[in-house]
Amino acid sequence: MESFHNKVVVITGGGSGIGKATAKSFLDKGAKVIIFGRDLAKLQNVAKEFSGNITTVQGDVAKLADLDKLYKAVSEMGSKIDVLVVNAGIAGGQILDDVDEHHFDEIMDINLKGAYFTVQKAVPLFNPNASVILISSMACHGGWKGLSVYSAAKAAISVLAQSFSADLIDRGIRVNSISPGFTDTPIFPDKNVIPKATALVPLKRFATPEEIADTVMFLTTNQYITGIDLLIDGGVSTIRPEFRLS
Repeated sequence: MESFHNKVVVITGGGSGIGKATAKSFLDKGAKVIIFGRDLAKLQNVAKEFSGNITTVQGDVAKLADLDKLYKAVSEMGSKIDVLVVNAGIAGGQILDDVDEHHFDEIMDINLKGAYFTVQKAVPLFNPNASVILISSMACHGGWKGLSVYSAAKAAISVLAQSFSADLIDRGIRVNSISPGFTDTPIFPDKNVIPKATALVPLKRFATPEEIADTVMFLTTNQYITGIDLLIDGGVSTIRPEFRLS
């Protein structure tokens, strides 16, 4: 298994869920990991829980000054970025009739604007052959009631994997996205939703954050994959097991 000894990995939204699992995966392989997020206490708890070379930086991806603070911290370490995992995001649903400007701006600012500038501001710090992983969502692979704004933001993320790849490929930088389905993370605070969601999954369970982290690792280490969106949703988008012709 490939070692990431002394490689620098930056993860936004690193305080819980997929970001936290991804941080552990890279730490276990010897990487220097910088986790970034809005909740400093969560970041510090992750740093205490895991052994290894881990740095925390508090900030909001929707605020460009906070992204500058993140990359200043990287620069002050005297390091370049080998892997960037753009994971920070929020969920939220409203029926079309009920969407107001605040809801629209909040979802787009964090999920799209934040992701865009997280990558743009990292470009001067990338090592040759760096890998960028954008976390999208299966919500952009079909119509979901009440998720028009969220799905639109995540669809843009999946397209950005292609566009960023085109912009950066001559520099040897690969960009891919992952579209997770239902995953066991704090994004599902209402436990009443889980049985209903699980019933939609052909594999009859949620993904674990570690399974998504494994996919981040796969796309990072395979040097011949760029510009793709990898759907990991337990078959929700592609399999209809209950359908019968007769």
